[in-house]
Amino acid sequence: MKTDLTTKFGIEYPIYGFTPSEHVAAAISRAGGLGVLGCVRFNDPEELDAVLTWMDENTDGKPYGVDIVMPAKIPTEGSQVDLDSMIPPEHRAFVDRTLADLGVPPLGDDAESASGVLGWLHSVARSHVDVALKHRPALIANALGSPPRDVIDQAHAHGVPVAALAGAVDHAKRHVANGVDVVIAQGYEAGGHTGEIASMVLVPEIVDALGDSAAVLAAGGIGSGRQVAAALALGASGVWMGSYWLTTAEYKLGSASGDGPSSVQRALLGATSADTVRSRIYSGKPARLLKTKWTDAWSRPEAPDPLPMPLQNILVSEAHQRMSAAENPDVVAMPVGQIVGRMNEIRPVAEVMVELVEGFDQAVARLGSL
Repeated sequence: MKTDLTTKFGIEYPIYGFTPSEHVAAAISRAGGLGVLGCVRFNDPEELDAVLTWMDENTDGKPYGVDIVMPAKIPTEGSQVDLDSMIPPEHRAFVDRTLADLGVPPLGDDAESASGVLGWLHSVARSHVDVALKHRPALIANALGSPPRDVIDQAHAHGVPVAALAGAVDHAKRHVANGVDVVIAQGYEAGGHTGEIASMVLVPEIVDALGDSAAVLAAGGIGSGRQVAAALALGASGVWMGSYWLTTAEYKLGSASGDGPSSVQRALLGATSADTVRSRIYSGKPARLLKTKWTDAWSRPEAPDPLPMPLQNILVSEAHQRMSAAENPDVVAMPVGQIVGRMNEIRPVAEVMVELVEGFDQAVARLGSL
């Protein structure tokens, strides 16, 4: 499974695992891939600094990456109070009414209410880059396309390559023109922010369009060694996997009863590939989510239109926190791709990696026998 990028990053397998959990990211790196920690959940730079220090100490010296959420164009930003004032009262009323209808209780007295994940803001994402570069990331990826050119230059000055997600050929070309080193071709099937084109079509289009100007990773609908082999056959230099790690044993974000799966994991374990929906209700931009009673409520005619980023996330952040605390798998808010239909059990990251590698070998051997 060696490619040009495995050599560049000094990893064993061309498997790049995005996750909001430092425990999962570290386990992916230890198992021979490149774990990439999602930073959007960190409002406090000091908290991110502490987590990256933990990553430095728990990856056995192996490389890891970080993922930020930074728009290329700097939006108008104000204080938290300014942003809160931009949210229409009818949107707040709809959220409150929906939570009541779904039987989601308020947070306990000892819980600190979330006021919005400020990691969606451009200024906070810049602080994530500053903090990350004080550590030893092997890659900085941006979930919203190319970061501004000065941020790319800042990463390059530290010897760190930059990756950016693309949902169309034009996006990929712009990324490379801006100085991006690795383009993540993310198909429609993927979880989170995603475009309109399926990966089977998108990956070879971007590979052909970029030629030797940048490496390409394939993302969307990947959860088996056969699919890793298919991605490489399409011309990609590796795969970018996010959803598939949500049901690993190391994933501890969200509530859980005792040592068992969290409510989010229980919802994912019971889902099929048809149980997702693409909507703007999570962040303000189109994102694929697990279909639940929460997403159903937003699809009704009386529901308001989602707000633009970052206002939508600020609107629903406390609702997400309340649903997580409620431990009801029927009412969760979770980005996940259509590969959720294969996510049927809780397993350690190392076991998942072994299965991916063995499945790849079997697929390649089968093709070789034809």
